Amino acid sequence: MISIDDFKPISIDVKTLFQKHYKKYPTEHSDNLFTTLISWNDYGKYKYFFIEDNLLLLSQIKDEIQLRYVSGKYNKDIFNQLFKLAVELESEYPITILDTQTKNWLLENYPKLKFEPYRDVFDYVYLSEDLVNLPGTKYSKIRNRLNQFKKNFSYNIEKINNNLNEVRDFLRRWCLWKDCDSDALLDNEKRAILYSIDHFVELDLSGIAMRINNKIEAISVYEKMTSDMAVVHYEKGSPDYDGIYKAINQETAKILQNNFKFINRESDMNIPGLRKAKMSYHPHHMVEVFNLAKECILI
Repeated sequence: MISIDDFKPISIDVKTLFQKHYKKYPTEHSDNLFTTLISWNDYGKYKYFFIEDNLLLLSQIKDEIQLRYVSGKYNKDIFNQLFKLAVELESEYPITILDTQTKNWLLENYPKLKFEPYRDVFDYVYLSEDLVNLPGTKYSKIRNRLNQFKKNFSYNIEKINNNLNEVRDFLRRWCLWKDCDSDALLDNEKRAILYSIDHFVELDLSGIAMRINNKIEAISVYEKMTSDMAVVHYEKGSPDYDGIYKAINQETAKILQNNFKFINRESDMNIPGLRKAKMSYHPHHMVEVFNLAKECILI
């Protein structure tokens, strides 16, 4: 029977285990990527359990423990065990971030289950070519701000590689601008992105930096997610340059469109301004995920 003790703390050393599993059973949601888990580990205190070709995750945020079925070879016995463990937890939603495919399989096998959309963490997925070309009237406001930025500022784009120290300096400046230490979410994001930069090569990350007046003023960090999709983990820009986020977004898409049809730009975390910005780029689709309430789990 699956127990809490079966879950092991995630560490950089198990990256190859996740890669091997995801090569066979890709994850649909960016929250389950190894880079996300290990970078946000201070926040989520993630643990993992591989069982019979299935990957299960456990998170502990504050005092709330939640479980995830990530991907694998669907097996009723595994889910029966997972459900029994879930009802022992104090969380109102002991199983979280279930993707649509898993939800549909569960409904076929457990038709009385009820799922609640977890809108705050829906991933936004865009066509790469749309983010490059910004076609039609629906992108007119973005094109106008982007053109104004290009008119006002001269910039160069370079890969993130030997300039990691400068990237760290930029991120520290960015956190001073945003006052990261006064906001729990921003403070955890700061920790996550600095971890990613410190382990940039180990995590197989890529990225670009935008240099204005010989100083890095924006960055984008991304990686391959599936054969036709890249994921942008972080995108940060200086508040001193209006339109800089529009520019770094387009420059990132220019690079990624050569290899990927889609770009996953992760969730909006229910931040109103971020939601408005992500919706303004007209996503091709959302990666929907669902919570399972304890009261709905029927053993």
